[in-house]
Amino acid sequence: MEKLDGKSMDIVKANIEALKQLFPDVVTEGKIDFEKLKLILGEEIEARNEKYEFTWHGKTQAMKLAQTPSTGTLRPDKASSKNWDTTENLYIEGDNLEVLKLLQKAYFGKIKMIYIDPPYNTGKDFVYKDDFRDNIKNYKEITQQTTKANTETSGRFHTDWLNMMYPRLKLARNLLREDGSIFISIDDSEVDNLKKICDEIYGENNFVGRFIWAGGRKNDSKYISISHEYVLVYVKNIHSLIENKITWRERKEGLDEIYSKAEELVKKHNFNYEEASQSLKEWFKSLPDNHPSKQHSHYNYIDERGVYFPGDISWPGGGGPVYNVLHPVTGKPVKIPSRGWLFSEERMKEMLENNMIHFGEDESKVPCVKRYLKETEYQVPYSVIYRDSRGAMKRLRDLLGGKVFDFPKDETIILKFIRMVSDQDDIILDFFSGSATTAHAVMQLNAEDGGNRKFIMVQLPEKTDEKSEAYKAGYKNICEIGKERIRRAGEKIIRETGKTDLDIGFKVFKLDSSNIKEWDPDFDNLEQTLFDLQNNIKEDRTKEDLLYEILLKIGLPLTVPIDEIDCRGKTIYNVAYGSVLVCLEDEIDLDLVREMLNHRSEHMPPKVILKESGFMSDAVKTNALQTLKKHGITDVRSV
Repeated sequence: MEKLDGKSMDIVKANIEALKQLFPDVVTEGKIDFEKLKLILGEEIEARNEKYEFTWHGKTQAMKLAQTPSTGTLRPDKASSKNWDTTENLYIEGDNLEVLKLLQKAYFGKIKMIYIDPPYNTGKDFVYKDDFRDNIKNYKEITQQTTKANTETSGRFHTDWLNMMYPRLKLARNLLREDGSIFISIDDSEVDNLKKICDEIYGENNFVGRFIWAGGRKNDSKYISISHEYVLVYVKNIHSLIENKITWRERKEGLDEIYSKAEELVKKHNFNYEEASQSLKEWFKSLPDNHPSKQHSHYNYIDERGVYFPGDISWPGGGGPVYNVLHPVTGKPVKIPSRGWLFSEERMKEMLENNMIHFGEDESKVPCVKRYLKETEYQVPYSVIYRDSRGAMKRLRDLLGGKVFDFPKDETIILKFIRMVSDQDDIILDFFSGSATTAHAVMQLNAEDGGNRKFIMVQLPEKTDEKSEAYKAGYKNICEIGKERIRRAGEKIIRETGKTDLDIGFKVFKLDSSNIKEWDPDFDNLEQTLFDLQNNIKEDRTKEDLLYEILLKIGLPLTVPIDEIDCRGKTIYNVAYGSVLVCLEDEIDLDLVREMLNHRSEHMPPKVILKESGFMSDAVKTNALQTLKKHGITDVRSV
């Protein structure tokens, strides 16, 4: 019976295995022969000492930190969750570096989109130093004290920020699908440095572009009113998008108002499309210049198919076919475009029969082809976004009943990004969750398009200032704000849409040290640690705590279905429809093992995981292994 490994995914080992797969001939006695690898790569090797690179004090340590496995765990917190038994969403409280490590096995290559709004490093942001040796202990110390800003007087202002960001971005890349993407909000203070480290981690060729997000004019500057920030966008593998012919499009704004108004006018004018079209033109003129529908004012004609504009019907560049087309009222040949017709004569006859040609009052005008708004609803996203940031602040204040969070991101913009790149069943991750804007956007988008996207929010439980409105309102840390926003936003979306089948719940997990003593040794008191291993489960931990640690360590998602089976007062966990069977009880006997066999998967031999010290005797343990083996189950592990 194999003992479970208490560490998160070993990224170094995974990288070496990948090298072995790519270049099996560089493996000598199980190890990589780097001299041979250099020969195989040939001219791709940079031999000179001088080369272009971006470096800073602590970069090597930051790279090692991303590759160091975590021995921590995520403990379930049902009390602060919502719809625990049915939801597929996650809210994780903890240091995102450790959480990203713990998610590696279960979510490697499964995330479609990541959006993050990290500290901008303005001098007022909290940017803390990670601990290479024991970051779980470091995390607990940080969350018990008042956090401090990364001030410019610290001596390593940019360095501290880079050392914080680098390992997190590197771990995040592993979680992305091959067609996945990451969106990172940032301002001028670190945008150049962020671009450099992302070029290194994600690859320059995978840089898609940057959005400029203009959020409103500021008049407190001495020189230039900086009214914008950036969103850098990278994909995991641009070739995956190209090969699968994936393009990003966004739906034009203001369309629904146009459709609604056109329908109203057609009914008002008793299906007289000419009069309805004239009224539609007048409606466009009445709109303020900043109204989203106004940019589509050239779509000001209506017929039985819908709203359209008369488009050019001439052959691009000239030399198109020439033939006569008769005006439907005068019966005379209309004026032929100077470059010839866009269509062949046969195709033109089909267009005329289907009322797809727009004619002038008489034959003196060149006709046009009808371009329907329904056929051009989507466009390539613009790189400049105009959205007053005060709107997002007001909506969050109204939702939570006060100003409990400064400068929240706009959920309508995040929704736009998610809609642009995701399908309806994708997983969206935000590991600098803040007020949980991304979760709000995911739920809203699911309500709009019937999707079933899942979110994973990760947030450090930073304490709120005792003088702040948030603290006075009862929010002792940022996680409490984020969770309450998700609760209220979800209920509001259901009230407004009437859709009761939406997943507006979330499972809460909290970062902690391992539940198993041998996986979390006390190096300062090793003798006592070894003595305590006679019972290797920590006294203050539950079987459910241990169950979810096991799921993480064997690579199963935290939302996998789990059925609890009662067997004479003892619990068997049936995980993922019998693919994993777990028993963490004391006094395990053969009857309990035989009952586990009744719940195994019909499609594959399950993994069986048992508590090492739980068997009634060594003889029972031996017989249990033989019984399982007899039924074709050989993957048996212990904790």
